[in-house]
Amino acid sequence: MKTLTYIAAACLLVSSSLSAQSSVWKVSQGAHRLYLGGTSHILRSSDYPLPNEFDIAYQAADSLVFEVSPDNLNDPAFAMRLMAESVYKDGRTLKSVLNDKAYTALAAECRQANMPIEMIQSMKPGMAVMMLTVQKLMQAGVSQAGVDLHYAQQAKVDQKPIASLETTEFQLQLITSLGEGIESEMVLYSLKDLERINELFEQMIEAWRIGNMDTIEQLFVDDMLQYPEIYNTMLKDRNARWLPQIEAMLETEPTELVLVGLAHMAGSDGLIKLLTAKGYTVTQLNAD
Repeated sequence: MKTLTYIAAACLLVSSSLSAQSSVWKVSQGAHRLYLGGTSHILRSSDYPLPNEFDIAYQAADSLVFEVSPDNLNDPAFAMRLMAESVYKDGRTLKSVLNDKAYTALAAECRQANMPIEMIQSMKPGMAVMMLTVQKLMQAGVSQAGVDLHYAQQAKVDQKPIASLETTEFQLQLITSLGEGIESEMVLYSLKDLERINELFEQMIEAWRIGNMDTIEQLFVDDMLQYPEIYNTMLKDRNARWLPQIEAMLETEPTELVLVGLAHMAGSDGLIKLLTAKGYTVTQLNAD
């Protein structure tokens, strides 16, 4: 993200806060409805309590639908498989896979995060970048469970059914194959904003709280569009696969709360525009 993008994002945050809404939408057709909640998968303790609109949608929902069940992702067996499949087994290393520019940049960021690159040398680039990002976020105080886990735990207490849009196997392949064939480009793209991660996270959370989709599109979608393979894999293709599932929910009587990462709502390929184009009534919630 360039400096001008940051300035524009800040201006949008100020102007949008005057008519704050939320990152929750009601989608309806006739008598049937569901709620879409755009989530942040990780938060700080200071980001709680969550915006009231999430609780309103949760209380109105008969069941919850996640990208994949948080319980499955937190299963130790999944973590073990993820780590096992995130390392090269054919002698390749980050140094041999990445070009000099990408490897040097990654090694420098690792040193700054007190995570020597030697610790992750055998990892595939997608997992290496993920571990580095988590390390930087933890150093910034971002270690609290996000929206998804919060409501998954609440649903257990309230005995509300939980479903998933994707399987754990799909998520596993998504993570372990991220950037395959464009490893150096993916690493350089991912590292661009790590040095400003505190500022970025603050902007993202503020935009998330008030449902400022212009800012979310700038923060997540605009830059990713420069890397079509990553954009298609992470957002466009998954949204397209989710759409028929969401439409099927709107043909039944129970009310679902569908919780997915907020970036999936933004842009021309986002769920909001896809559902609107299909003729559904999509309304952004405002508890006030």
